[in-house]
Amino acid sequence: MADPRVDVTRADAVLIGGGVASATLAALLSELEPSWTIEVLEKLDDLGQESSEGWNNAGTGHSALCELNYTPQDVDGSVSPAKAITINEQFQISRQFWAHLVENDRIGDPSDFIHSVPHMSFVHGIENVDYLRRRHEALTANPLFDRMEFTSEHAQLAEWAPLVAEGRPVTETIAATHSRDGTDVDFGALTRRLFGYAEQVGTTISTGREVTDLRRMGTDWGVMSRSTTTGEVHVVRAPVVFVGAGGAALPLLQKSGIDEIRGFGGFPISGQWLRCTDPEIIARHDAKVYGKAAVGAPPMSVPHLDTRYVGGQRSLMFGPYAGWSPKFLKSGRYTDLFASIKPSNLTQMMAVAPPNLDLMVYLGSQLVSTHQQRFEALLEYMPSARPEDWEPVTAGQRVQVIAPDADKHGVLQFGTQLITAADGSIGGMLGASPGASTATNIMLNMLQSMFPERVDDWRPTIAQLAPSWGAPLSDDPRAAHESLERTAAALGLEHS
Repeated sequence: MADPRVDVTRADAVLIGGGVASATLAALLSELEPSWTIEVLEKLDDLGQESSEGWNNAGTGHSALCELNYTPQDVDGSVSPAKAITINEQFQISRQFWAHLVENDRIGDPSDFIHSVPHMSFVHGIENVDYLRRRHEALTANPLFDRMEFTSEHAQLAEWAPLVAEGRPVTETIAATHSRDGTDVDFGALTRRLFGYAEQVGTTISTGREVTDLRRMGTDWGVMSRSTTTGEVHVVRAPVVFVGAGGAALPLLQKSGIDEIRGFGGFPISGQWLRCTDPEIIARHDAKVYGKAAVGAPPMSVPHLDTRYVGGQRSLMFGPYAGWSPKFLKSGRYTDLFASIKPSNLTQMMAVAPPNLDLMVYLGSQLVSTHQQRFEALLEYMPSARPEDWEPVTAGQRVQVIAPDADKHGVLQFGTQLITAADGSIGGMLGASPGASTATNIMLNMLQSMFPERVDDWRPTIAQLAPSWGAPLSDDPRAAHESLERTAAALGLEHS
């Protein structure tokens, strides 16, 4: 890497990847350390085009208002709200940060990236109805969920979600919950707004640059990138590096050689949506309606019928249908998975298969399913749907984390995982949902891990950016409601 013919520059920090994770970190550092020189390197020709792009994700502001996988049912029938509360708390931190940026005219009109869309859970069958009722009771005891409503009446369902009720037998046993605090987020638009602010403060953003190597250079890291158009090579030296490159984060962290990435692997999962093409149908639905996942399905494959706002246009989609590809990015290479298998993670990669046979069976069934079989899944949520009103859209790639356990075996994890070197000089984010929604909390935790000596100096500013970071809203109902009201007002959302 020390080739004298290669152009070398310096920065205080390098952020690899042009998605919402790097964008959030760039905006945070713009507030916390406005004098720093920060460089962002993105492989594609524009920002927010992989997992953050509008149609590559569900656009759900993940707050556990509708996602049933965050409230598992125990063997004794009890429903634990703990994970749902944690996810909601983390999303409130994102809302607070976005509200701060809007209030201070940092990222413009919030209607370009966030809208109020009610969040609903919908189930049918006696056992599922009983589960949803107990879930509602467990959650509404918390101030972040106390506006959630429950019904088992078809008439109320028809009021909340006409397309879900229309054509459904009135004898069918159903139940639904409904929360007006739900949101739809265009994470691609948000990413570009956050980077736009960071760039105004002095961050340098370079697109069309693929990071090809990552090595120690004395006390610095050397980040080598190559232009995707000219082939020109450039190296940035910096004491701090963040790898927020989605599925590409794993191989880049492996290139770094840090001990903390040893044993980690990744399992890629792709997906597809059905998108409605009839404006009249789109206009009749205003909700994100989540159901229960099939046996073995990963959390990203929980079926939902969603109102979306992408690129400022209102849409309606259903899915996702799971698929598989060895690529780690939608724009990646078919060799990605195989290149990520190293001697240090081979045991873990092999160990995850036996305990996850149900996932393999589920993915296999999805891969061989016909268009008619996929459409029948939509009919469970919208009985009046017609095939001619829907078109397929390919979703983004997700790489689920395979993490080493205490016995150095592999465990397939869903969610996100922070990897930070012991000396705090490099960090990265692996995994998928709900990472985009909770990126502010994740990045604050990463900064705390990487810069423990600076956190106390940053706390007064962080208290303005995200007041509830480290002070759960659930412990103070008044603070919870005030936060919801304040962020709703700033972001143009519904709350009363």
